[in-house]
Amino acid sequence: MRIGELAARTGVSKDTLRFYEKIGLLEGDRLPNGYRDFPPETVTWLHYVRTAQALGFTLAEIGRHFEELRDAPDSAEALSALFEEKIRVIDARMDELAAIRSDLAARVGTGCPLRVANKAGLTNAGV
Repeated sequence: MRIGELAARTGVSKDTLRFYEKIGLLEGDRLPNGYRDFPPETVTWLHYVRTAQALGFTLAEIGRHFEELRDAPDSAEALSALFEEKIRVIDARMDELAAIRSDLAARVGTGCPLRVANKAGLTNAGV
């Protein structure tokens, strides 16, 4: 199918499809007239890409892990391991964000938000 039909069937813009092709996420054959021709399974692949993005995976991760998943003897097990790793990354990031939030909350009302409030409610000199 040509790029316009692929875009219509997937809801992905032609520009995005061209970008995916440029970074190696998508492969289409070139017809003699220069048009791109994509196999029907590209629709399924693009749904996978969009779902993976919605789950927080970057395009680089999607491209890298596709190779792993395609060659895995048990794709369900490999996919579960991939999800577990992503959960660990998200949990670590949530811990970092909670610490930043706590630090910001401690600085509220200090007169200068760049000063660190100590436990007694006094601010450190400096800024």
